[in-house]
Amino acid sequence: MGIEVGGLLGLIWLCIIIWAIIKVAQSSASGLAKLLWILLLLFVPLIGLILFLLLGPRPSRAAL
Repeated sequence: MGIEVGGLLGLIWLCIIIWAIIKVAQSSASGLAKLLWILLLLFVPLIGLILFLLLGPRPSRAAL
């Protein structure tokens, strides 16, 4: 049973990281900033995701 739960949590985690990478790619940040965010998310996923949620590109008010 542990393998199934671990696999499901891994899949959820992968979906969250992919969502964050897509949000970075769609942001209005510069190309270098996008590259750095994506590398951070890929190589240090937990810290990268926390930093992205706290400091990452914000959507403009017009989009809301």
